[in-house]
Amino acid sequence: MIEGVQIIPLRTILDERGMVRHMIRSTDPHFSEFGEIYFSVIFPGAIKAWHVHRKMELNYAVISGNIKLVLYDARDNSQTRGVLEEIFMGEDNYVLVKVPPHVVNGFTGVGGEKAIVANCASIPHDPDEIERFDPFDPTIGYEWGIRHG
Repeated sequence: MIEGVQIIPLRTILDERGMVRHMIRSTDPHFSEFGEIYFSVIFPGAIKAWHVHRKMELNYAVISGNIKLVLYDARDNSQTRGVLEEIFMGEDNYVLVKVPPHVVNGFTGVGGEKAIVANCASIPHDPDEIERFDPFDPTIGYEWGIRHG
């Protein structure tokens, strides 16, 4: 696992009326600070990658559908520099993934339906603190396709 990344199981409360899914509370030990919450919709097979935040800490949960979240540790001072990590998350694995600043990340929709990704970010969006680059960037060398076998 990449240094500083946390995967926290989340709770779903189901009854005959429907369900409630928890994401993050200010009293959780992994909560740091609140900047904004936003939702990102991704269509099946689409790729939203790569991006890296210089200040923002991400707290991802998938509230509908499923994704493959891919992380790459490009931090010079990290013990896990160069490590790639795949995390399948969503309705089939309801977890919160906490991503520290300077960890490159991206995701792709998994399955036949769109997914809705929630992010409780530690700071409000600031276009000057994010860097985006091509999902097929050769520096990372990640293959986004489905692996069979």
